[in-house]
Formats: sequence, structure tokens, C-alpha cells
Amino acid sequence: MPIFQKPTLKPGNHRKRDMPEGLWQKCPECGEVVHNLELDQNLKVCPKCDHHFTLSARERIQNLIDEGTFEEFDQKVLSVDVLQFTGIASYSERLKAYREQTGLMDAVVTGFGRLNGHEIGLAVMDFSFLAATMGSAVGEKITRLIERGSKVRKPVIIVTASGGARVYEGMLSLMQMAKTSGALARHAALQLPYIVVLTNPTTAGVMASFASLGDIIIAEPKCMIGFAGPRVIRETTNQDLPPGFQTAEFLQSHGFVDLIVRRPNLRTTLAKLLEYVSVSR
Repeated sequence: MPIFQKPTLKPGNHRKRDMPEGLWQKCPECGEVVHNLELDQNLKVCPKCDHHFTLSARERIQNLIDEGTFEEFDQKVLSVDVLQFTGIASYSERLKAYREQTGLMDAVVTGFGRLNGHEIGLAVMDFSFLAATMGSAVGEKITRLIERGSKVRKPVIIVTASGGARVYEGMLSLMQMAKTSGALARHAALQLPYIVVLTNPTTAGVMASFASLGDIIIAEPKCMIGFAGPRVIRETTNQDLPPGFQTAEFLQSHGFVDLIVRRPNLRTTLAKLLEYVSVSR
């Protein structure tokens, strides 16, 4: 018989505290666990490895535009399920679900505002809405913004992030490539500036149209930029791709991207560029 008896541990009222969910995020680049408050203060850039997390359209507008100056346009321009596209869920059901999840009517927010006092037209794509694919509503809103900017002679800035054309709308989606590009050609004919900011990822039909037509093309660090995906290109060409292929850094080294700008410096950089183009024109 033991001299000392092992005490019975009773749980009593000492319950393990549950860790609240949604307070931390793990960086997909370096694995660092970062508190959401620290991420928000750093514009959702990892403080350890500088990975740029995805931002919503509203967050980007808040970071770029002078407070209280943004006037949104065309909120009621909506895509219609003309093709009656069906699958696991119909296109109409998908649109309804994404509108409820994101609070957006479609994958782009457009309007006029001021950036450090400069009056601009701004379009910001939101990847959380159907991967920011370009359907008829997205193309129409961007085209209308460019045309409004041309009419009142304002510079236009578009912040892109997209998986490309929206397959649910077929040819109606592909038509937006020509429509947006045509509006930009008329804008350029008036010698008005167009600046594009490429973010992760910017691909396919969006990349092959208005995203590649900027007078100045800026990209966030390490973002993916390209038309087809690396696997498709590799299998089609039967060739190994060079290191860093389709990254912002690779494209800058080959002359396609003019500047790579970290998110905390983007507003200041855009303001300086707007001052330069205003003087030069």
C-alpha cells in the first residue's frame, strides 16, 4: 500500500479558455501567425516576409482615396444569366450567394474621388467576388468609368485582380475585352493619363485587355501576372519555364512592369505620378 496517494484532479470550475476564432492569420508565404489587428495596421502586409494578403475593393478605396471624397457609380449595373448556365449551381444562384457573402453587386467598384487632392476616376476589382472574373457588368462599369473620365478630363486608375473572363457569360464576357480597350484608346487620344495597378493574381482576359494598357503599369511585389497558367504553358510548349516566371519581378526585368511598389507606399507613389503627369500634360 503506497504511503502517499495520488490526488484526484477534478476539473471543478477551471475550464480551459477557448481561443476566439478569427483573431489570427497564418502567412501562406513564411508560416508566421499574425494577429489581425497588426495586419490591418500594416495594410495586410506580413511584417516578417512582406507577403501581401488579399484586400477587398472597399479596403483598397479606403487606403487610396481621401476620406469622404469617393462617389460610387453604377451600383445597379448587374450581370444577367442570359445563357441559363447550369452546373452544380446555376449562375443566378452563384451571383446571389456572392452578393450576400461580399456585400457587392459584382466584382468591381467604380467611382470618382480624390487621391492626395488629385481628382481621379478609380475602378477596383475584388477577388472575393467570383475570383473577380470579368462579366458584362464588370466590363460595362469599367467602360463607363473610363468614358466619364474622358468626358471631364480626369486621370483613370484601375486596380486589377482577376481570374479572367467569366465563363458563365460566354462571348458576352469576351466582348468586354474589346469594349474596355476601345474606351481606353479614346481616353489616350485625349492625352489623358491611365495608370494600372496589378495585384495578385491578374490573369487571362483581364490581363489581355485593360490591365496591360496602362501608360504606367505598377505591380505589387510577387504578384502573379499572366495570360494562361504556368502548367498550361509548360504542357503546351513542352519547355521548362524560367525561375520566377509570371511574377511581377520577372515581368519588370523584361520591361512589361514599370514599377513594383509595396502596398504601404502605393498611395504616395500614385500621388507623385499624378503630379508628374499633370505637369507634363
